[in-house]
Amino acid sequence: MKIIFFIVAMFPIAANAQLVLTDHKATSKTKKLYNNLNTQATRGIMFGHEDDLAYGVEWWNEKGRSDVKEVVGSYPAVYGWDIGKIGEENNIDSVSFKDMKKWMKEAYKRGGVNTISWHLDNLTSGGSSWDKTRTVEHILPGGKDHSSYLSKLDLAAKYLKSIKSGFTKIPIIFRPFHEHNGNWFWWGKEHCTEEEYEKLWRFTVEYLRDEKKLHHLIYAYSPDASRLDMSDANAAYQYGYPGDQYVDVIGLDDYWNVGRPNNPATPEQQELNFISNLEMIDQMAKNKGKIAALTETGQSGLTNPKWFSEEILNPILKCQDINISYVLVWRNANAKHCFVPYAGHQAAGDFKKFQASDRVFFEEDLENIYK
Repeated sequence: MKIIFFIVAMFPIAANAQLVLTDHKATSKTKKLYNNLNTQATRGIMFGHEDDLAYGVEWWNEKGRSDVKEVVGSYPAVYGWDIGKIGEENNIDSVSFKDMKKWMKEAYKRGGVNTISWHLDNLTSGGSSWDKTRTVEHILPGGKDHSSYLSKLDLAAKYLKSIKSGFTKIPIIFRPFHEHNGNWFWWGKEHCTEEEYEKLWRFTVEYLRDEKKLHHLIYAYSPDASRLDMSDANAAYQYGYPGDQYVDVIGLDDYWNVGRPNNPATPEQQELNFISNLEMIDQMAKNKGKIAALTETGQSGLTNPKWFSEEILNPILKCQDINISYVLVWRNANAKHCFVPYAGHQAAGDFKKFQASDRVFFEEDLENIYK
């Protein structure tokens, strides 16, 4: 067990700029979490899993269950959730919002970290996040669907505000409008201008922070690696970047350089690109006084039984000087669409080796991350 005690004063900030949250009124717990995420990143990377407590392969909503825990003996350090379909009983993945709140509280009380994405429906067409009808221009202030967006923001704010342990609002890493440099979501590159995207991000942060008085959110920005021009990845990454005063986590979603079969690059070149991307977000975070994270990655079905060691751990071990706070893999919907091994899976042994690394941290390895 790799126990880490977080005492911020003993460890310098691993950054070239002062570490400051976008919300100057952030709660004490939120500030402590942010500083400790930064401190922890100097030692290794925390492992996260989407919907970990809600369901797994061949089970649904069973108390205490987790495919991760059943393989390695510990819950993940980071829990991913989604508030798509906010206002309804269940979210986009049929998870009860009521249960999700309960699981976030359980994770917090054990010392884990919660992060929330938002697959928001298209408010112009009534379709899903993948409905590419132009809508950003219509939901911005002055647009014909702006009131609809305000209604959704109000619902989101009410829910986020209710995520508490006692009287304490649980700090949340909030990651809206992810992978915006791709073209698969309505907020993507081909369906709104760069300026419109930036305005949407800024308005959202200002509304939640200043209008709704939510001071327990840490805002994560996360382009997709498959759309980065590697000849100038730094410039490509900043397409749509809303400004340092609106971003806390320099994130990246990278499914593309981690053994992706349809990536024309060789496995060796994919690894080089992956390492280059990690180095890029690390250095950018240090320069901006932020923290860096691999906000989404994974291989569906884990067809490579050594995926965790070959595609994630080995590249991280080759980057001794980078500070990436956490890595989050996607959900275990079924045996073909799973991103962590379940008991009996061919990748279970390799996942145990990954978990045992001194550079990888699960929930049992953390102590006092909110202190």
